[in-house]
Amino acid sequence: MRAFVSVLLMSLLLAACGKPDKAAAEKAAAAAKAAQPLLLAPEDLYTVASGALASGPVITGSVLPERRADLRAEVAAVVVQVLRDNGESVRAGDLLVRLDDTAIRDSLASAEESVRALTQAFEQAERQVQRLRTLQAQGMTSTQALEDAEVRRNNAQSDLVAARARVVSARQQQQRTLVRAPFDGVVSERKASVGDTVQIGRELLKVIDPRSMRFEGLVSADRLGELRVGQPVAFRVNGAAQADFTGKVRRIDASANATTRQVELIVAFDDPAQAPRVAGLFAEGRVEAGSTQGLMLPETVIVRVGDAAHAWRVSDGVVRKAVLKLGARDARTGHVLLTAGLAAGDRVLRNPGSGLADGQKFEMAKAPARAASAAPAPASR
Repeated sequence: MRAFVSVLLMSLLLAACGKPDKAAAEKAAAAAKAAQPLLLAPEDLYTVASGALASGPVITGSVLPERRADLRAEVAAVVVQVLRDNGESVRAGDLLVRLDDTAIRDSLASAEESVRALTQAFEQAERQVQRLRTLQAQGMTSTQALEDAEVRRNNAQSDLVAARARVVSARQQQQRTLVRAPFDGVVSERKASVGDTVQIGRELLKVIDPRSMRFEGLVSADRLGELRVGQPVAFRVNGAAQADFTGKVRRIDASANATTRQVELIVAFDDPAQAPRVAGLFAEGRVEAGSTQGLMLPETVIVRVGDAAHAWRVSDGVVRKAVLKLGARDARTGHVLLTAGLAAGDRVLRNPGSGLADGQKFEMAKAPARAASAAPAPASR
């Protein structure tokens, strides 16, 4: 039994002596990583530079056209033709929708026939008055007969005026069965189809002018004191090919929304030709009520660990960790104000990975050699 215990103790001692020291292993791994050079390309580096941190109220809203029209039915009728669909261009005066005008056409014909009949009656009454005036001047008829003829003439004239008004009204109703484009633009929404029975006020089409786009946004009423007409606005439009847009405040509403406590602003694009041609896109930005100059860093450069932040600075062939002190973030550009940790002109890794070591060496990748020019043509025989 004593021999077995001795063997066991010897085994434990040998195992303890063969176990590597954990701290030493970590140091060795870090040293090995630092000794392995990091291969970098110019696009992997970002140069710290000064920039402007815009300050002002945040604005959110949509890009909408200034010129837009909701075309509605002005008469109750059946849709017999729709000549334009969503996205199609139109010119001012183009026919877009045709409504059934059968009943209106019959009313117009009846009114025109009444005008013809009443015109003849009025002319006959007028001739009768003229004859009686001649006879009355010769003492061959009474004054009462003349007055009765004038009354009949005046009644015929009133009926003729009313009939002509009915003709004008019927013609206007007939014209209202033809829905035309009010200006040059694009059909943005079609809400009627052939066979629909529409009542007065029913929406048929929406037409917008894509050349008149503007940013209609909302700002918290708490920041109303910072707003002025003419202030610059920087914003982004989701879905637009261009990343950033600029404009100026054109109008500030005189009242805030009673529910949301927000005030609407109208922002005109600085370059209307570059504005998106699609209405309803979401946009967000900031009214530049003021700005602060300072060093700015993009979010991709910053490595955050809890409440601390650092970046990887490259200089003299070595990558070093630089502890950062950060300020406010610019919601428009996504850059963060740098208050300490780096200087203007410092180069840092643009997208640092997780396997970097403080003091690790780096090398810049060499540009690939240009391909040899085309092989010379074979000599002619």
